[in-house]
Amino acid sequence: MNSFGQKFKFSTFGESHGKALGCIIDGVPAGINVDLEFIQNEMDRRKPGKNAYATARKEGDKVEILSGVFEGVTTGTSIAMVIFNENQKSKDYTNIKDLFRPGHADFTYWNKYGIRDYRGGGRSSARETAARVAAGAIAKLLLKEIGVLVQSGICAIETIEAKEYDFSHAQSSEIFALDKNEEQNQKDAIIAAKKKHNSVGGVALVNVKNTPIGLGEPIYFKLDAQIANAMMSINAVKAVEIGDGIESTKVKGYDNNDQISLEGFKSNHSGGILGGISNGDDINVKVHFKATPSVFIKQDTIDTNDNEVSCELKGRHDPCVAIRGSVVAESMMALVLADMAILNMGAKVDHLKKIYT
Repeated sequence: MNSFGQKFKFSTFGESHGKALGCIIDGVPAGINVDLEFIQNEMDRRKPGKNAYATARKEGDKVEILSGVFEGVTTGTSIAMVIFNENQKSKDYTNIKDLFRPGHADFTYWNKYGIRDYRGGGRSSARETAARVAAGAIAKLLLKEIGVLVQSGICAIETIEAKEYDFSHAQSSEIFALDKNEEQNQKDAIIAAKKKHNSVGGVALVNVKNTPIGLGEPIYFKLDAQIANAMMSINAVKAVEIGDGIESTKVKGYDNNDQISLEGFKSNHSGGILGGISNGDDINVKVHFKATPSVFIKQDTIDTNDNEVSCELKGRHDPCVAIRGSVVAESMMALVLADMAILNMGAKVDHLKKIYT
């Protein structure tokens, strides 16, 4: 499946070493002002080749809008967006075209389809997420209309965890670090692994402010379930925590409950979601990325003829995929919330009366 969402729905297309990537978004309401500078800034946050903490592949990731926008405003019709690839080096993959890279989707794609695009993984490459960020930018422009803010940052690299969360600092950090006091230690861990031709994992924190109460569709389209679905669809994500997540299994029920006063919730262990529906508090989600599987160390594997062989990778890869992955996670959160906001319009007959009477 290459589509996501119910009402605010997007589909992506393209491969890592193909001519282009892109997306088609359906269900975008008419009348949204399309800020092209904002959209490109979102792409620039994720794009490769910016510094030593990302892949050396340099892509401009310039977005071209093909439809659905007229005179700077959405028309209510499908929005098509395209990003042309500019810096492929497919020859870097010729030595692995007949073998399966450990930790990658090569083995499963081959066994499922009987064919695979070995150039950077084709469709299974994280390059596909550029299209998600483009779609997420449109979702953010919609959410801006109702005052919802989605932001993210890196709260851990390997075992080096942030002690405090400063999203304004993350915006200016080369690795989107939330804690300026731990940032250099996190950077050092990435560079140390890179020098040894290895990689490290990390954790991104996605935060949502000014969330409306009532987003989420029980029973089988809960807000937290769709957030988990969205995050787990991102390359290299192996776990998702909502609110206190794992920590909520270690405390008593009384301590985990968010007590309520007339001023609101006294705590936010739930991460802003109760019964699969947003409660109006901040939504907090931690997204855990494994260490990038593309490492430049000899590994054992098999080839398409079931021979045991050695795998030695070439090419350009992120030493820590969590960094740019945090921007993708932020975009996916925006896409989920945009979809849920439109779905929620039919929750009460009063909503319909406001439109039709």
